[in-house]
Amino acid sequence: MALFTKIDNITCDYCVYLILEETVMDDHINLKKTGLKATLPRLKVLSIFENSEDKHLSAEDIFKVMISAGDEVGLATIYRVLTQFEQAGLLIRHHFESGKAVFELNQKSHHDHIVCTQCGYVQEFLNDDIERIQEQVAEELGFKIIDHSLYISADCTKNPCNCRLGGKNNIDKCHKISD
Repeated sequence: MALFTKIDNITCDYCVYLILEETVMDDHINLKKTGLKATLPRLKVLSIFENSEDKHLSAEDIFKVMISAGDEVGLATIYRVLTQFEQAGLLIRHHFESGKAVFELNQKSHHDHIVCTQCGYVQEFLNDDIERIQEQVAEELGFKIIDHSLYISADCTKNPCNCRLGGKNNIDKCHKISD
């Protein structure tokens, strides 16, 4: 569902958007229900996460998208919105090998991650055998798992690896990302 509706009869250089009566994400989380006001920067950041092909985005990624769309926004504002969304449970923060934080929408479903150490590409996966073995190991050691996260750092096995060349097109080719 679209987050904004355009007002066509406004005579200015900027597109003006009205917030729809109900701001609904795919998993039916409403900003108002999280205690956050539906401000334009928050709605735009949320929209970027909902519509991006990349599920794991950094503050810098969001900033680039907004600047390329002509939005006047500061990086500090984006960091503030991301932190607010994380505290409200809308986003999950990850610290993969790259050293920078990336965020993903909290879909309320468990998955693990494998991260390419050459380009930073992140692939989500769920493997029932891995989940079962983790439960088994915890039980054998006298624990009950409350929560866990599994990040596997790996090198691409392609020869030659297009990741080493850098750039989105090469990374997409290497990891067979479809358009």
